[in-house]
Amino acid sequence: MSVCIHWFRRDLRLEDNTALFHALQSGVPVLLVFILDSHILSELTVPGVLTLDKRLIFICDQLVVLQKKLRAFGSDLKVFYGDPVEVWQKIAGQYDIQSVYANHDYESYAISRDEQVYRFLSARKIAFHTYKDQCIFEKLEIAKDDGSPYTVFTPYSKKWLNTLSEKHLLEFDISGLTSRFFRPETLSEIPDLESIGFKYVKVHFPPCNLDEYTLTRYADARDFPAKDGTSRIGVHLRFGTISIRSCVRKALQLGASVFLKELIWREFYMMILASFPHVVSRSFKEEYDRIVWKNDERLFDLWCAGETGYPIVDAGMRELNATGYMHNRVRMIAASFLTKHLLTDWRWGEAYFARKLLDFELASNNGGWQWAAGSGCDAAPYFRVFNPEIQAKKFDPEGIYIRQWVPEIGSSGYPEPVVEHRFARQRAIDAYKLALKGVV
Repeated sequence: MSVCIHWFRRDLRLEDNTALFHALQSGVPVLLVFILDSHILSELTVPGVLTLDKRLIFICDQLVVLQKKLRAFGSDLKVFYGDPVEVWQKIAGQYDIQSVYANHDYESYAISRDEQVYRFLSARKIAFHTYKDQCIFEKLEIAKDDGSPYTVFTPYSKKWLNTLSEKHLLEFDISGLTSRFFRPETLSEIPDLESIGFKYVKVHFPPCNLDEYTLTRYADARDFPAKDGTSRIGVHLRFGTISIRSCVRKALQLGASVFLKELIWREFYMMILASFPHVVSRSFKEEYDRIVWKNDERLFDLWCAGETGYPIVDAGMRELNATGYMHNRVRMIAASFLTKHLLTDWRWGEAYFARKLLDFELASNNGGWQWAAGSGCDAAPYFRVFNPEIQAKKFDPEGIYIRQWVPEIGSSGYPEPVVEHRFARQRAIDAYKLALKGVV
């Protein structure tokens, strides 16, 4: 039997899924496929040791959910492990594939992978259709009048809002198309994590908070880590268990303009990554690569462990290490502390967050770290150095968040500050001035 294939990647849902909708309209039975990419996973493992990676656990949990939904329709989800091109060779040997459907992926490895798969499929005269799905506007769909990319957020966000219309928020509803799912004779199983070098444990992942209560008080509550005032949608957007269109529709419905602004920031950083790919390894503002960092490994290790003697910083790092999540306000404080107080290259912190964050997205992580370091587009000025004590008093005034993660605070068991604030602030400003001399 001829089939077309929907290839799940960062879109682990049936609801409001652009490529899946178009696949189901093709007139050919749709086989659903997911590939556990050995190239990506091999970078996370240590030979001979079972690795615990909560992001992979999240993915596998969602694959189980998807598979159950599809089996209720008489279909199934086929999950493969290996090199993507080799997997497609295997699939092409098993099925008469008319076409493959997938949603765009924007990170450098994903682009290279898709080019290889496209060449393989094209050589066999199999069409490869891809669609925009994980953002409202991609690449330079929002650009200056001369077609060049924005590098400042405010005018970008204004044009984003002015360009937005109902057509950008249409839901891709498949409720009347489910009879077109491929119906296999036998069901397949999802590969066991241990068989590919990973450990599985039960993890509780917070659900999205897109309810009216959260979004209408978001502007007032989002900066306070002790409050349950954020949406927790990061990991769900990262792996596509929720549609970005549904998030924007909800924000507009409830008049949650500040929440919507955060969604626009995400797309701004995606546009920056697409337009200025050098930011992956270098500063957006090249003169900032002249900064002479101290890069003290001992101090970096203390920062990673949450043992700096600055409670708000330590609370954030311990929360990250324990849960894979860190409140966004605290992310800014921790990043500022590492780059400014400890004069450590922002790339060190960016890489640590990339390993630990459940909601890690290259564009947002890179953009956030370069913002904190002052080296990015529309970044905090280099002389803006957060005072961790003032930040703690302002955003955790009763110390609830800090005591949750730093219970030994106030005792002899808590370390003294690794650096004095006033000294560190001036040292950072001097180092930045020296690097930017003649530029600023």
